[in-house]
Amino acid sequence: MKPLTVRQRATATGPVLYVTGDLDYDQAPELRGSLGRLSLAPGQCLVLDLAGLEFCDSSGITALLAARQHALAAGADVVLAAVPSNLLRVLTLVGLDQVFTLRPDSSVVS
Repeated sequence: MKPLTVRQRATATGPVLYVTGDLDYDQAPELRGSLGRLSLAPGQCLVLDLAGLEFCDSSGITALLAARQHALAAGADVVLAAVPSNLLRVLTLVGLDQVFTLRPDSSVVS
């Protein structure tokens, strides 16, 4: 099991969170905590760069949905960038590829 780390970078269009490690039941609260401390303004775009994500279970997907709700409540957009192929497959199977905006990498958005 890889520990989850969340790093933040401010950009002109909004924050980018780099999520690395395992996003599972034990570690999803780390992402939720980062979101709780994140201030978003209307019109900004929250980017979750998942290039370093090695594992994501249903609790992790729920945390990603919580990130979406946090952004929408602030009047901001949310983008998942560099989604690993195994997670992309799951998101597609459950229809969340239609809910999230997906980008090949965070540099395309920020």
